[in-house]
Amino acid sequence: MVLADLGARVDKLEDRKAGDYMRVMPPSADDGMNAVFHDLNRGKRSAVLDLKNEAGRAAFLRLIGSYDILLETFRPGVLARLGLGWDVLHRANPRLIACAISGYGQDGPAAQRAGHDLNYLARAGVLGFTGPADGPPQVPGVQVADIGGGALYAVIGILAALHERAQTGKGRFVDVSMCEGALSFAMFGYGTRMGGMDPGRGHDVLMGGIAPYQTYATKDGKHMALAALEPKFWIAFCTGVGIKADLHALAPGPHQAKHKAQLSEIFAQKTREEWIAFSEKVDCCLEPVWTPEEAQQDAQHVARGVFRQGAGFVHTRTPVAPACDGAAPKKGEHTAEVLADAGFSADEIEALKQAGAV
Repeated sequence: MVLADLGARVDKLEDRKAGDYMRVMPPSADDGMNAVFHDLNRGKRSAVLDLKNEAGRAAFLRLIGSYDILLETFRPGVLARLGLGWDVLHRANPRLIACAISGYGQDGPAAQRAGHDLNYLARAGVLGFTGPADGPPQVPGVQVADIGGGALYAVIGILAALHERAQTGKGRFVDVSMCEGALSFAMFGYGTRMGGMDPGRGHDVLMGGIAPYQTYATKDGKHMALAALEPKFWIAFCTGVGIKADLHALAPGPHQAKHKAQLSEIFAQKTREEWIAFSEKVDCCLEPVWTPEEAQQDAQHVARGVFRQGAGFVHTRTPVAPACDGAAPKKGEHTAEVLADAGFSADEIEALKQAGAV
């Protein structure tokens, strides 16, 4: 999606049976396709190709010759078992950049383990930092490993490989582990512990350990997020609400219980709208906790076109790219077009259909 939004032509190869199951789980757009599928696949083309079919594999190798990048998310070794491993692909197109996103990387004792975002966060130690000290590790509200650890590191690796290829003329294989990618987001927690300090889950400065970096319930049952980490912001907040600015509140420790109790009482005295008005007057890193529906109406997001209307639903813009309103493709919608662009004749395309390869 990111590469497509940046201007790349992206063709999605799907199998002859189910294709991408996210397309219809559950359907929510007028065309029967899932809204998330539309968002992730906007502007792409779809071609059906059976890699278990001999004619399909031969067609795949021919297609590869006209592409810059192959992105795959099979378990390690699947393409090699199909006779389409990196050595074969590299011979077919020495300039090809192949990127594999997997749970734990292409080798190691966990390489073949199935998993999802939560599993990768658990094994990366990320969940070990997440949640209050007196409760279980918390399931995050976003897919850190899938999107941050997997997709974004894949984009970075691909763009770096493209830059390298411009100098050497040679492609390379990019191995992306979602687990390792997620682990890299925990550098603060790991750095603290590697430096000899282990405050325990829920007690780190940026993980719920201090009162000035917390969420608080308001009088009307909504919430505000306070992140007054620096003394100037903490002092500004305290001055604004009429309490003494104790700078010890910026360091974790047993004394935090009284500070959190004090702020909880203060925030409960005003509605969220009243706190928003306060935050517009006092520069103290205080923001409302929006629901997803409210975020779509946020004046800042509206001004920058963060949420876009396209294909009958609202979708999000890639932050570093112009807005893209393209719809996702129907399964196999562009098969003939994709093959023709790679030099297949009409007779060859028909032969592939007869062979059950497309």
